[in-house]
Amino acid sequence: MSWTWQLEDASGAPVDPATLGVEVPECDNQGDAESWLGEVWRDLLEQGIATVTLQQDGVRVYGPMGLAAT
Repeated sequence: MSWTWQLEDASGAPVDPATLGVEVPECDNQGDAESWLGEVWRDLLEQGIATVTLQQDGVRVYGPMGLAAT
């Protein structure tokens, strides 16, 4: 199983991580995917990513989840 994040702009449209120079890893488990996001969310927010969606094998697990403080 592969866990990964879909990056989204303020309108909710998916953003290709390569356009930001970011590589979103495919993780073996949810915890590793969430840990990665915990390390990079501020950088993603600065690059215009507004929300993220966690996916397992291409199926949405949860999200979209906002990166900005509410």
